[in-house]
Amino acid sequence: MLAGCASAPPEPDHSSRYTITQDRAPSGHFDVSGLADAVPRYEQPRSAGNKSPYSVWGKTYSVMASNEGYVERGVASWYGEKFHGHKTSNGETFDMYTMSAAHKSLQIPGYARVTNLDNGRSVIVRVNDRGPFHGDRLIDLSYAAAKKLGYQGRGTARVEVAAITVRPDGSMMLAGKPFTPGTGGDSAAVADRRSPVAGSEALFVQLGSFSSPDPAEMLSHQVRSQISSPTRVRSVDTASGRYHRVQVGPFRDADEAERAQRLLEARGYSQTLLLTDSH
Repeated sequence: MLAGCASAPPEPDHSSRYTITQDRAPSGHFDVSGLADAVPRYEQPRSAGNKSPYSVWGKTYSVMASNEGYVERGVASWYGEKFHGHKTSNGETFDMYTMSAAHKSLQIPGYARVTNLDNGRSVIVRVNDRGPFHGDRLIDLSYAAAKKLGYQGRGTARVEVAAITVRPDGSMMLAGKPFTPGTGGDSAAVADRRSPVAGSEALFVQLGSFSSPDPAEMLSHQVRSQISSPTRVRSVDTASGRYHRVQVGPFRDADEAERAQRLLEARGYSQTLLLTDSH
């Protein structure tokens, strides 16, 4: 049986390997605001964890010959304290506080960008484990990665998984297209705080990005009752689909925008982002 078995079906555990019967989040508060994405790098192909085909609880799975070009949408879950400190499928040690993931068919170790389709947030994770083998789930993220995507409280989320492949020369591909971390998708460029933005662009404080317009409009209405600055919902078509961004602004300069950002964060909006966008 594979080492990771992330989010496995709720069958009895007949080994003494895990000291916790049911998986759970860590106790206390874990702040992910400063936690960086995994950094994709070239790694030599390995045999560990890539046996194909393989079987788990009577079902057979195959590992892809290459991750390049892979992109798929489905349900993500997460795994945490039960598996923390135990071996992953390729022999590494699972750390629920790092940006990692388990997948049934991607070559491991590998990398992927995972986007929460309900709020537009994205993370980059290192795939080093097998799973999830529960129902029709597509990927299992570490607790930290799930919290950065904002679904650790619900347990699952609708996501898009796009493989990042790295060549020996360091060049990268995202779902088969040239890629540089920190660019593309729904991740808007962070504003240059040294000077105001001129022309057709301006500074905004973004509170969220949603695949559906309804929660965006609800959030926008809520914010309007708490702050005097203009608030808007801006719909944007991206490579991952259509998103509805809730933004406060525009602001004349970075100082004014930062004051608004601090005010919003003091009123409970902890996931704000200072960025430039079309006026």
